[in-house]
Amino acid sequence: MYSNFKEQGIEYAKQAVQEDNAGNYAKAFTLYMNALEYFKTHLKYEKNPKIKETITQRFTDYLRRAEEIRAVLDGGGPGPASNGDAAVATKPKTKPKNGGEGDGEDPEQSKLRAGLNSAIVREKPNVKWNDVAGLESAKQSLQEAVILPVKFPQFFTGKRRPWRAFLLYGPPGTGKSYLAKAVATEADSTFFSVSSSDLVSKWMGESEKLVSNLFEMARESAPSIIFVDEIDSLCGTRGEGNESEASRRIKTELLVQMQICLFPESSIPG
Repeated sequence: MYSNFKEQGIEYAKQAVQEDNAGNYAKAFTLYMNALEYFKTHLKYEKNPKIKETITQRFTDYLRRAEEIRAVLDGGGPGPASNGDAAVATKPKTKPKNGGEGDGEDPEQSKLRAGLNSAIVREKPNVKWNDVAGLESAKQSLQEAVILPVKFPQFFTGKRRPWRAFLLYGPPGTGKSYLAKAVATEADSTFFSVSSSDLVSKWMGESEKLVSNLFEMARESAPSIIFVDEIDSLCGTRGEGNESEASRRIKTELLVQMQICLFPESSIPG
């Protein structure tokens, strides 16, 4: 049955290309969207890796073209390039890192941020998917869950929410941080790398503020990806007998910040 999805997707794609070449961009965009829907459904059931790779490549090409056309239809561009040309990726808008709102910032807040800045590795990595050897299943999952929603956000609306948090697990040297850098590169995002030990302070209440500031800094540099190394040492099972009050407070703050990322419309204060 899943082969019908592929055939339907191919048929819609052919019609989309015809309308695209004819200059009927509004109609072409609708047809591209229909094709993407069918291809996405087919990818869930396709088992042949070669066919899956081919369809994924086609999906990406059509997605880029649809994004180009959408930008023009929304008045965001001078006109789409010819269908044979490579699609030009649109750079995401970012908020200023040092806006005017920081003029009246609390000195204690500034001190915390300065200390956190010295511990964070903030960069725009240049690691491509091809630079990561193996890990095909992980790369495929991250592409579908992160890259597509970033490049084509209107495709994930309503109840169809993209994933916003991932747990990469495995012994040291298996490529967890490299995968995270590849995701940040492909999504054109700022990469925040921090160790869990840098989020722990001996002063009461300071650890929660460090966690809060980390997420706030990431939001200011959006789109961004936070990579917390050795997070298992920070977030064990809640309610353990040897769990300290400070540990519980850190976990609570981390969960609150993740909740804000997962459900921005929630009433939880930032």
